Amino acid sequence: MKRSLDRLPAEPMDRFMRPFAQFLRVEAAAGSVLLLCTVIALALSNSGWRDTYMELWETTVALRWGDAEFSRSFKHWIIDGGMTLFFFVIALELKREMVFGGLRNLRSAAFSMAAAIGGMVVPAVLFTWLRGGGMEGRAWGVVMATDTAFVVGCLALLGSRIPPSLRLFLLSLAIFDDIGAIVVIAIGYGGGIDWLALGCVAVSLFGVLLMRSMGIRHVVAYIVAGVLAWLALDRSGIHPTTAGMLLGLMTPTGRWVSDSRLKAILGKVVAYPPGDDRAGDSGDRQDLRRAGIAAREAFSPLERLELALHPWVAFLVLPAFALASAGLPMSQVAVDWSLATAVAIGLFCGKPLGVLSFAYAANALGWASRPARLTWALIGGGAMLTGIGFSMSLLIAELALRADELGSAKIGILSASTLSAVCGLATLTWLTSKRHRMAEASRADRSKRH
Repeated sequence: MKRSLDRLPAEPMDRFMRPFAQFLRVEAAAGSVLLLCTVIALALSNSGWRDTYMELWETTVALRWGDAEFSRSFKHWIIDGGMTLFFFVIALELKREMVFGGLRNLRSAAFSMAAAIGGMVVPAVLFTWLRGGGMEGRAWGVVMATDTAFVVGCLALLGSRIPPSLRLFLLSLAIFDDIGAIVVIAIGYGGGIDWLALGCVAVSLFGVLLMRSMGIRHVVAYIVAGVLAWLALDRSGIHPTTAGMLLGLMTPTGRWVSDSRLKAILGKVVAYPPGDDRAGDSGDRQDLRRAGIAAREAFSPLERLELALHPWVAFLVLPAFALASAGLPMSQVAVDWSLATAVAIGLFCGKPLGVLSFAYAANALGWASRPARLTWALIGGGAMLTGIGFSMSLLIAELALRADELGSAKIGILSASTLSAVCGLATLTWLTSKRHRMAEASRADRSKRH
C-alpha cells in the first residue's frame, strides 16, 4: 500500500489510455521485427539456399484424429491459422476503442471510418481501371489494405513531434482497413458456399453467445467453440480467418468483479499469516484462491485476451507470415510490369487520395468531425503512410493471384510500401519541424512582449 501512496492518484481516463499506449508500443516494436524478417526473406529467396527456403514453406503439416486428417502446407497454416489470431486481436482492439477509447465519439469514429472507406474504394477503382478484367482484375483487394504494424512503427520514428490525435486517427483508420480486408477476403476470395458448413458456423457462434449468457467463463470452452467455427468456415467456402474477426467482436468488455468487490476480497488476505503449512481446504487457503480468481476477473475478457495474445501475434505470427510470403526469387519471376505498376499506383497514389477525399467530404457534409488540432496537412502526411500495404496486401495477393502473377504483385507491393513510408516520413518530418519552428518563434515573441 505504501508504494501506491507515493504516486499521483490514477484518473479514470488512465484505464482507457493505458491499453492504447501498450498497443502502440508493441506495434512500433513489431514494425522493426517485420522489416527485419522481410529483408531476411528477400535475401534467402535470392541466395544459394533458395530451394531449401521455398521447400520449407511447402512442407505438409497434418493433424490426425483416428481416421480423420486435416493437412495444410506450413505456409497455409500460417496464413489460415496464424492470421486468424491476427484478425482476432485487431477485432479486440477495434471493439475496445469503440467501447472505451477514442472511437466512443461517433463523429470522430465516423471521420476515421470515412477515411478508411475512401482508402479502400479509390485504390480498388484505380487498380481496376488500370488493369481491366481478366484474372488479374481479381487482385483489386491487394491495393485496399494498410499494414498497422508498419504505420505505427513509422510514427514511432517521429516520436513526440506527432500529435496524439494523428496517432489515434491513423491507428483507427488502419484497424478499420484491416476489418475491411477481412470482409473483402470473406466475400471476394472464398470458394463456393457450403450452406451446411455455414450452418455449423452459426451453431458454433450461437454456442459462444449461449455460454456467455449462462455465465460460463472458462476460456477452454470458448477455444473449442472458436476452433469448431474455424473448421466449419474452412469447409464453407469462406476464408477461415473470418472467424477471428467474428469472435473478436463477440468478446465481452464487461468485468465480472468490480473494484469495490476486489478490494473487499483482497482485504481478507492482506494480513494472511505466514508460517506453518495449512490444509488445502482451510479457510485461509480458500480466501487466497478466491483472491486469485478475483484479481483475474477484475479485468474484462477482452483486456485479458488482448494483453495475452498481442505480443505473440506481433512478434511471432506476423514475422512468420513475412518470412513465408515476402520471399521473391527474382531469377524465377517473369515480371508483368503492367500488373506491378497498377499495384504500386493503387497503393502509393490511390490510398492517400482516397483517405483525404473521403475524410474531407465527410467533414464538409457534416457527417463526421475532424479531431481538434489535427490539420489537413498532417492528415495528408499521415495518409501517405496508409500506402504501406505490405502484410495485408501480400495476404490478399496470395489468395487472389496465380503463382506466375504473384511475383509481379509482390514487386508492386514492396515498391509502393517503401515509397509510401519514405514520402510519408519525409512529409511529416518537414511538417512537424516547421510547426516546431513556428511554435518556438511564437513563444519567443510572447516572451519579448512580457
